[in-house]
Amino acid sequence: MTKAPGSIRDSICSYLQMIGGESSLDEISRAVTAQMGATSPSSVRSYLNLNVGKTFERTGRGRYRLKANSHEFGHANGEKLDLDPVATIGKAKLYQADCFEWLASEPPSSIHACVTDPPYGLVEYTEAEQQKLRTGKGGIWRIPPSFDGHRRAPLPRFTVLDDDDRVRLYTFFKKLAVLLNRVLVPGGNVVVASNPLLSHIVGSAMSEGGLELRGSIIRLVMTMRGGDRPKNAHKEFSDVSVMPRSMFEPWVVFRRPIEDRVQDNLRRHKTGGFRRLSAERPFGDVIPSRPTPKKEREIAAHPSLKPQAFLRQIVRAALPLGEGTILDPFAGSGSTLAAANAIDYKSIGIESDPKYVKIAKKAIEKLGSLREVNPV
Repeated sequence: MTKAPGSIRDSICSYLQMIGGESSLDEISRAVTAQMGATSPSSVRSYLNLNVGKTFERTGRGRYRLKANSHEFGHANGEKLDLDPVATIGKAKLYQADCFEWLASEPPSSIHACVTDPPYGLVEYTEAEQQKLRTGKGGIWRIPPSFDGHRRAPLPRFTVLDDDDRVRLYTFFKKLAVLLNRVLVPGGNVVVASNPLLSHIVGSAMSEGGLELRGSIIRLVMTMRGGDRPKNAHKEFSDVSVMPRSMFEPWVVFRRPIEDRVQDNLRRHKTGGFRRLSAERPFGDVIPSRPTPKKEREIAAHPSLKPQAFLRQIVRAALPLGEGTILDPFAGSGSTLAAANAIDYKSIGIESDPKYVKIAKKAIEKLGSLREVNPV
């Protein structure tokens, strides 16, 4: 199939702008193929070389970046961030940074799996809404703050999103996928917490970013979402729920494409599948769970804290041979890193909010040392 004139160049520009730095010919070719289908590396090289000096700069043998005056982008020099972890707890390293900048600066093929619960770039994570949450002033996090004498727990209101929000959400996850596809080793798993109303956007965006969609892991847990009667008409339509009561949480599963066969990839990169529960039992895609226990919420005050009982199962399975490093680019209060410590895995967490970094520095060791973490 003939590609439209300029489409390869535009795809290269889009990729380099997303990572905010330099990249090798192989990495650029892989990104273009992920977006446009099979594309010859020689075609990519030709477009790069034809536009060096105009759109691109050659930074080394077989390495390129956008010219500084071509597009606005972040960490433009492609160099590794001069950043030390703010804390090392057990085998976990915690960094305070913008995760996109951190991912763009890391060496390619240096991370073995990613388990994360992203903020989705949604309005409830703006500073104004976070301040409302911290002071108990409501905002879209609480529906409503109190009702018939009972306080409501924080809950993201995905239904407030408009079309522009969804476009931004798609862009957010596509950029995340492009960057993860660069730093993961071939076959590296990515497991992303989602929502029944948005998982299709996550799946489409991250697939376009170059990751293989591999299904979902279903966390069976009753939530506060759905089941309500029509607002201001609950008596008139007492037998109607606007939408089904949500009783599960999807975690979308992706993988950086493997090299050759799965067994070849496992030998070469220690990744490419999920760790079994035992010789007789494979890891399954449905996990009974429960809301995060009070004792864990008291240790780590984060509005979307997931229980250790669930996270430890996900984290353990993500490294099929029990070797490598788990990444959480949206570390929050450190629950994924705590789960990795409990299993004796190495992990890296990135968190930009200094308030949550402060919580995580204290919470990781405490959460990781919990022993009674029954799933249900």
